[in-house]
Formats: sequence, C-alpha cells, structure tokens
Amino acid sequence: MNSKLFSELGLSPEILRAIDRLGFEQASPIQAEAIPILMAGHDAVGQSQTGSGKTAAFAIPAIEKTDPQLKAVQALVLCPTRELAVQVAEEVHQLAFFKRGIQALPIYGGQSYERQFAGLKRGAQLVIGTPGRVLDHLARGTLRLDHVKMMILDEADVMLDMGFREDIEKVLQALPRERQTVFFSATMPAPIRDWIERYAREPKSVKIEQKTLTVPTVEQVYYEVDRRFKVELLARLIDIHDLRLGIIFCNTKRMVDELADHLEAQGYSADRLHGDMSQGMRDRVMGKFRQGGLEFLVATDVAARGIDVDDVQVVFNYDLPYDPEDYVHRIGRTGRAGRSGRAISFVAGREIFQVRNIERFTRTRLHRAHIPSLDEVEAARDQALAGKVRTVLLSGEFKRQDRLIETLMEEGHESTDIASALIHLLAGGEDDPSPEANPRRSPSTDHLRDKSESNARPRRPRELQAAPPIQVKRSFPNPAAAAELPSAAPKEVARREVPPQTAHHPVVKIPPPPPITRSLPTPTEEKSSRPAPAASHPERSTSAIPRSSAGKGFQSSARSPMMPDWVRKKMGLREVPPKPRRPDHRPPSSSIPSRPQKPLEKFTASKPPPPPLSKGAPGSNTPPLRSTRRTPSNQSRLWINVGEEMGVETRDVVGAILGETGLPANSVGTVDVRSRHLFVDVATEHVGTILNALKRTKIRQLPIKAKLA
Repeated sequence: MNSKLFSELGLSPEILRAIDRLGFEQASPIQAEAIPILMAGHDAVGQSQTGSGKTAAFAIPAIEKTDPQLKAVQALVLCPTRELAVQVAEEVHQLAFFKRGIQALPIYGGQSYERQFAGLKRGAQLVIGTPGRVLDHLARGTLRLDHVKMMILDEADVMLDMGFREDIEKVLQALPRERQTVFFSATMPAPIRDWIERYAREPKSVKIEQKTLTVPTVEQVYYEVDRRFKVELLARLIDIHDLRLGIIFCNTKRMVDELADHLEAQGYSADRLHGDMSQGMRDRVMGKFRQGGLEFLVATDVAARGIDVDDVQVVFNYDLPYDPEDYVHRIGRTGRAGRSGRAISFVAGREIFQVRNIERFTRTRLHRAHIPSLDEVEAARDQALAGKVRTVLLSGEFKRQDRLIETLMEEGHESTDIASALIHLLAGGEDDPSPEANPRRSPSTDHLRDKSESNARPRRPRELQAAPPIQVKRSFPNPAAAAELPSAAPKEVARREVPPQTAHHPVVKIPPPPPITRSLPTPTEEKSSRPAPAASHPERSTSAIPRSSAGKGFQSSARSPMMPDWVRKKMGLREVPPKPRRPDHRPPSSSIPSRPQKPLEKFTASKPPPPPLSKGAPGSNTPPLRSTRRTPSNQSRLWINVGEEMGVETRDVVGAILGETGLPANSVGTVDVRSRHLFVDVATEHVGTILNALKRTKIRQLPIKAKLA
C-alpha cells in the first residue's frame, strides 16, 4: 500500500503539532488504515505485529473524539499488563499535549487506590487499565462507564492467554449499547471471534500483510550450546560484541532470578523483572533501564509486555519460547524506529526443532553462529580498548599526564612498560592483576570456566568440596588449548575432572550415624552385620535397637524408658499401649474394616491414625480414581489441594500455571474447581514441567500440592 502522511488523515491541528513534536511525519501502515476507519465511527478489528505503531492507531481517534468539557470517562482501554497500561497512558499524554482539558489515567493492580480515586474524581476522560483493577473500580462504584464512547481491547489474545476472559466479558457487558468497539490482536482465536460477533457491530477489518513477521533490521542468529554452558557463552558474547543495553528472556521466574544474580556476580549491571515483584520494584527497575542505569534486563515474557526502549542493542533468548508468537514479541524489542539490532537465541539439544517452527512461522531464516573461543574474546576486548586509546590520542586531552610519564621514565622505566601498565589498569586490572580479582575478565581466564562449571553442576562430589588444598586450575597446564566452548553436548568434559593423583586426597571424616538401619533384617543378621557399640558413644549403646519384626519385642522397646526421644522419633514410634503386631508390619487387623466404614471426624495426636479414606470419598485429600469427565487423550489431569472454600477461581489456576512456567495458553485445558480441591487438564508433554513449577508456587497466598489424578 502507498504510505500516507499524518497531515493527509484529517487530524486536528493540535494532534498534528503533537505528532510533529514527537518527530513523526509519515504514518505506519496500521495507522494509515485504522485511523480513518475509527474517525468515521466504525467498529474495527486490527491485526498487526508488535512495534508497528498500533497504540497511536487507536489513541489518536480516541483523543479526537473526546470532549474536554465533559469530566467523565469517554474512552476505556484494556491492556494485559501494568507496564503496557503505563506505556499506553504515556503515549496518550504525549499525543494530547496540545489538547487542553484532556486527561489520561492508568489504573492497574499494585498501585494505591487513593491515587486512582483522585484521578477519577478529577474527571479523567481516557482510562487505560488492566481487567482486574477495572472490575474492582466498577464493583466499588468509583468508575462509571455511562459516557463511554469508545472501548479498545489492546493485545486481546494476550489477555485471553492470561485468563482474563471472564473479566473482559463483565466489562463489555457493563458498557452502554451505543459505543464504538475496537479489537487489536496479533491472532484471532475462537474466543476473540466470539467477542467480535457478540459485542461489535459490522466491524471493519484492518490486517497488515507482511512478507515476514520480524523486523528486517534485526540480525537473527542462534548458538547450539549445552545448557550447562549457557552462562559462559552469554558472558563471551556480551564481551566480544561490547554490548551495553539488552534484554535477556527466560521462561520462568526462577531462571530470571538465578541468571540476574549470576550476571551481577560477574560484574555486569543487570536486574530482573517478573510477576512476583511488587509494582514499586518493577517501576524502579524499568526507570533505571529506560535511563540507561542498567545494562541488561532479565525478564519473563509477561513482565516484558510494555517495555518500550528504542536503543536496545540486543535481545537474548536465553530460553527459547514455547510459542513462536512470543519469539516475535521478544525480538520486536530491538531494531525499533529503523535502528539495527540483534536477536540471539541459545539452543540446547532437541530445541533445534523449536528453531525450525520459528522459521516456518516467521518465514525467516535463523543462521547458526560460531561460538567464539577465548582467544577471539580476548582479541575483541583488545580491539575495543585500542579504539578507546586511539580516541584519546586523537583528542589530545592527555597533556596533564606528561609530567607523570616523565617522572616514571626518570626512575628507569621503559616507555613501553609504562604504556603496558597503564593499559592494564584501563582494562580493569587495578590493585590486583590476578584473574580472581576481576570477574569481568572472566571469558579470558580459567576462573569463569571453573565458576560456570560449578554453577552448571550444583551437585559436585563432597570429597572435592571438602578438600581445600585441591586447586582445580592446576589440571590446566595450557588453558588456551581448551579454549573452544562445546557447541553441542560436550564430550570433552573429562578434561575438567580432577587429576587421578588428587582423587585420594585426605578429607574431613564425618562420624558415622547411630547404628539404626532402615531395613528390617533378622536379629541374626543384625548381630553379624552391626558393629559393636563404639566407645566414643557410650550413651547411645542402649538406643541402638534394631527395627526388627519381632512383634512384642518391637513394642516393648518402643515403650522402654531407656530409649532416647530422638530414636523414638526417628523410628516413627509413639507412646501407645502395647498391641501385638503382625510379622509383616501391617496395621492391626482390627483397624482394617471388612466393609466400608464412615471415617471419624476428629482425631487427636495420641490416637493412632485411621485407615486411609478411599480415593474420592468425602473429606479425602486424594484424587478420585475416576473423574466425572473424560480427559482428552493428549492431556493429563492434575489434582490440586485448594478449592472454592479458599476463594480459588479458574483464572487463579490458569494464571499460576502459565505465569510460572511460561507455557502457551493451549497447555491448560478444563479447570474443575470443587469445594476443597480442584482438577485441571494440562498437556501431557508438559506435565513434568508444570508439576515442578507448582512445587514452589502459591495460589491466593496458599501453598499448594499437585499430583496426577
């Protein structure tokens, strides 16, 4: 299509002055098509990629249709995240700079209600908010939608993925019938098409077809690297390209925290951004990143929505996204406004198939890059330093240091030695020239190699950790010989092992535990296999009681006053009246009912536990063997120990799973919330990932337990 100027779109002089003040003259394709449709009063459905200018496409018509004299909400914009709501509100404020009397107000969770109450009371005409907080204000009566003329859903597909479907429908139902409805979405799944059919009136479609979904000015490459060496490769790439401003994407909050801590420990200016942080912390981090106070921002996909920084040099996909659409959103953070950028992805093992899916989706070829060696990193650092020295030499701003050079030469130092020492200090070797003193020099030393290995292998042999004299770097007589980082699963890892002569280094011996075995051998086996009572522990000689199956002997020893409490606790024994036990250690026959019995309602600590409830029985904390609904063949059903009585809703479960794992929305199926527990269907291929993530997750501030139903 032919490009258009903003002056050709029939906009008011105030809007044109604001656009000129921002430095824009030509409208983007989505703006050139959507603005005339919205100015004419039609409902619209827009599809365009991230970074295409769709915010201005709906913000300009919304401002033009707003009456400055009417102090009431006239346009409502729903956004998926707090950051995006703030970004849209800032852009509306800039576009309405010369429109006197028009106010825009962002409302989102994490910010105080009082500030939002005050803004609404002053008569803000344009409200930009997240679905949850908008519903809260509607319920409180502090937000009235009687005069709303335009309703905009920005990134509707993302809000749907985040579980806001019910909230959005409630907001749409609260709007007046006579209004203009606008949908902007990268994709059009069935629920969004249903919304368009129910809530829009003969909408005009605006779809920007492009040959590729990615920006042509972004260089896209990937590195095949073992997971254990991702951190080391990241440091090498940052140093070899001299990167100063970038975003690093991870799939989980836990990985974000770990990587941000590691980068800070290595001397890089980095911070994190994810959903578990308070709104105040997120605002401070984003402020520092926008002002250049941070070099690298480590973030999850959801938290990064709304990051609008034009000078981002690079985007790292530290973890490949599960959904190709997320890849497009990620790399759209660099290469903006015609600038060049880099998108670097780390690929481990079978993730190469995800690269092929991304290539098919974006219709772009991702090139495999060569992993830089330590020598290449060192050469790049030297070149960067030489460039700085040349700049200073050409500027001539170093005459004041001539006297210092003359003084050093009078002391007998050679000019080349003086220059080498000064460059050494400039390169970061102040005070202590050892590699350990400067972690930022890590790519050219063995120090990072050992540190990255320890980070990648958290379970090192205890003998190696307990022997202080062992120096791992002694096993590397020639570090340069092992400079190449493995580009796939490394087979030469054996070169990092401790030499054989250090394998028998004396270590700290830990006293053996009390002679209580976990198995239940016969008394004859115990006498022959158990060592004699040690003289160093005479007080424990009476407590070394075998856990045999001798029936009465086992009971009497449990009740013996000579047995210490820690042994009784360790063996799971209680002070109970003696009862004969069967040899196979099953519960007494009297506690096994011959037919189903009604479970007791109350138990005390002094009474033995009742027989376990049958699965699915009322009050049982275990999932039933059969469900009332058949789970699809490609999904598995999970049971979680929270339900309606705890205030848990479907969106809480979906948000917890997707937010913690970073999986696409289609990974979660039907959610069946019961009174004290719930069931959720998840994709079978991601069951392990979801169960591991839920171990450290809370729903409604409640710790949860999840397992296969």
